[in-house]
Amino acid sequence: QVQLVESGGGLVQAGGSLRLSCAASGRTFSSYAMGWFRQAPGKEREFVAAISWSGSSTYYADSVKARFTISRDNYNNTVYLQMNSLKPEDTAVYSCAQKRYSGSYYYTARYDYWGQGTQVTVSS
Repeated sequence: QVQLVESGGGLVQAGGSLRLSCAASGRTFSSYAMGWFRQAPGKEREFVAAISWSGSSTYYADSVKARFTISRDNYNNTVYLQMNSLKPEDTAVYSCAQKRYSGSYYYTARYDYWGQGTQVTVSS
């Protein structure tokens, strides 16, 4: 049974930073790419960032490029999302996901396990 548990969300002022963590268990973490997605109230879930199994390749949504950084620690089975220069429009529930299927990193259908999410609220 795969489990993904996010932490690190909270309330921050615009321009501030947060670091999200996602601890994984249940299958060989280092064999799977990982992704972060977010969902704001009344909106569809959207891609934020992804990282290959080795960490050598990373992918970002245009809206977060140069502000967010995804990384992973395969020894500790954890993936991170460092978020800097936060904006009110970054407010959402952020979820990590484990990618099982080949193909684009940007589509939710490529991921088979999801965490419960952590709330990020950015005040103006």
